[in-house]
Amino acid sequence: MTYAAPLDDMRFVLTHLADLPEIATFAGFEEAEPELVEAILIEAGRFATEVLAPLNPTGDKQGCRWSDGQVATPDGFPAAYRQFTDAGWHGMPASPDIGGQGMPALVSGAVAEMWKSANLSFSLCQMLTMGAVQALAHHASDELKQRFLPKMVAGEWTGTMNLTEPQAGSDLSAIRTRAEPDGDRYRLYGSKIFITWGEHDVADNIIHLVLARLPDAPAGTRGISLFVAPKFLVNPDGSLGPRNDLICSSIEHKLGIHGSPTAVMSYGDHEGAIAYLVGEQNRGLEYMFTMMNHARLNVGLEGLAVSEAAYQKAVEYARDRVQGKPIGGTAPASIIHHPDVRRMLMDMRARTEAMRALAYCVTASMDRAQGHPDPIERSRNQGRVEFLTPVVKGWSTESSILIASTGIQVHGGVGYVEETGAAQYLRDARITTIYEGTTGIQANDLIGRKLARDNGLNAGALIRDMNAEIEALAAGNDADLAAVRCGLTGAVQAFEAATRWMLEHSDNNPREAAAGAVPYLKLTGTVAGGWQMARAARIASRLLADGAENAPFLRGKIATARFYAEHVLPEAGAFRDEITMGAGSVLALEESLF
Repeated sequence: MTYAAPLDDMRFVLTHLADLPEIATFAGFEEAEPELVEAILIEAGRFATEVLAPLNPTGDKQGCRWSDGQVATPDGFPAAYRQFTDAGWHGMPASPDIGGQGMPALVSGAVAEMWKSANLSFSLCQMLTMGAVQALAHHASDELKQRFLPKMVAGEWTGTMNLTEPQAGSDLSAIRTRAEPDGDRYRLYGSKIFITWGEHDVADNIIHLVLARLPDAPAGTRGISLFVAPKFLVNPDGSLGPRNDLICSSIEHKLGIHGSPTAVMSYGDHEGAIAYLVGEQNRGLEYMFTMMNHARLNVGLEGLAVSEAAYQKAVEYARDRVQGKPIGGTAPASIIHHPDVRRMLMDMRARTEAMRALAYCVTASMDRAQGHPDPIERSRNQGRVEFLTPVVKGWSTESSILIASTGIQVHGGVGYVEETGAAQYLRDARITTIYEGTTGIQANDLIGRKLARDNGLNAGALIRDMNAEIEALAAGNDADLAAVRCGLTGAVQAFEAATRWMLEHSDNNPREAAAGAVPYLKLTGTVAGGWQMARAARIASRLLADGAENAPFLRGKIATARFYAEHVLPEAGAFRDEITMGAGSVLALEESLF
């Protein structure tokens, strides 16, 4: 299969739902004018299709190879990475003042979707590097910025985030890696696990961001500091010096993303790994979350991207595979004629388009929170980003597992055979609900830090916008829009009821609230995605009435939105009931009875 960027839907969401034309009027984003953005999308789609996608099965089958602390990435990855950086794609998300291109996050996010769809393993290298860039740009000293950022933005050096340790897992309060002062620098001792692209052969240096404790640090998360430790030390003139005392002691053998090396990193096996403090002591977790939130939105895009790739592969197979006679037919036909296959493909398509619309609109809110001239609008958009970031991460990735699994089902028995390629999407998708914070962590963040903290202020604003869309849909007499309105109305009512319940129980019965946290996250994503699909259907209907040229696409958009309203939004009521009535059964058994 050849991956094809879904440019029609990307253009529609960017222009009509996320309102890129408005964002392009903000100071600093003026270059995001339509002609340039169109050229970027087309060229990114070409690069993803012609360079990255052919390496995806290669990376899956060959994987990475570790030997004596060195890691060789799959054949073709180093050359593709050079092409990627030479073409300027690597630094696209970064600010111009550190060597980036200054495009809105909305544009760089759409481009990132293509990298992730075409080759998720490859895309992780840039994602982690740009997250590290963001953390250093916000919190490091000018000296550290000058030393590391230019080459990281250019892609000559890559970056990592080192949080997890074998005994700690997601509990960062339990980390033991220590930092010993050594003049104006520090020496690190300890080990980290699950370090994505922690060692490789595609770039000259690797800049590790590492959480560690100083000798007199307070216990728990309050005593964590952030350090930067390069694989090769950097001389004053910017050239590379000797190898630092850090090494990749092994790489993991994983279910998926085989082309992405996941390293076990050892610091200070000898004299101690030389490192530099980022910002102030004991504020490392706060600084790392600058990078973590960037990563969480990007992992949400991974869920969307894998879903798109799985959908394309399933459609291609359904069009080509001839099997059985369709209902009312007299001759064998391709399986896309069979109603149940069409149901599966529509489900994949509708959920994927809803994810794209929601993810892009949240990314657009990031741009508005940064650049809108009205401070009230900046604040409102920042609140929406904070509330929906765990939803984009958690709901999109959970959905991707369902969608990739459905893609295997469309293929039937051959989907379960590795040579077909459909199974890779399910295996690759499976990690996305785990790294950068599991779905449970995202859900607890949503109901605790995001919902209860402001007593539902941002949730209420979201519900008001959804109800405004329901009113807008009532203006016409179109049967498709009426069906969409009906589905969205019931779903928003379910979301509102579950939100009230969560707010009432968060303080008085926190265990019951936590028992419904993941269903609440899924409910929020399902309904927010339906809201965006409803907007898309209404706008597509108006464009058709105005005589738009891309009528087949717009009719497909309306049909897909109606499918989502009739087949996906009914799940909202089940999630509501699970939240408001199901906590008791979650907590019923004594631990010894499991």
